[in-house]
Amino acid sequence: MNIQVFGVKKCFDTKKAERYFKERKINVQFVDLAIRGLSKGELQSVKAAVGLKNLINCKAKDYKRLNLERIISANLKEEILLNNPGLYKTPIVRNGKQATVGYEPGVWESWE
Repeated sequence: MNIQVFGVKKCFDTKKAERYFKERKINVQFVDLAIRGLSKGELQSVKAAVGLKNLINCKAKDYKRLNLERIISANLKEEILLNNPGLYKTPIVRNGKQATVGYEPGVWESWE
C-alpha cells in the first residue's frame, strides 16, 4: 500500500487523515499543497477516481476571485487548479489509482 496525503498543515481534516494512517502503522507520504501542488499526472489520476467537481473547494478565497463558478471548460478548470493549489478540497488521499477527497475512514479501511 502506497498512501499519499495531499493537504495543508493547518487543515484539521488533513491532520486527522495523517493520524488515521499513523495509528495503523501505515507509511504515508505527505505533500503540502501550500508548497507543492499536484502534478498534471497526479491530478489526472485523482480526477479519474473522484471527479473534477469534487476536487474544487467552492469556499476557498480564490474561487470567487478566479470566477470558477462561471467557467464551463474542464480543461481550463484543471489548468487553474494546477496553478492555484489553494483551491483543492483537502485532504486528498491517494492509494495508487484509488483516491478520496476529505476525511473518509470508511473508504480507507477497505484499502487495508
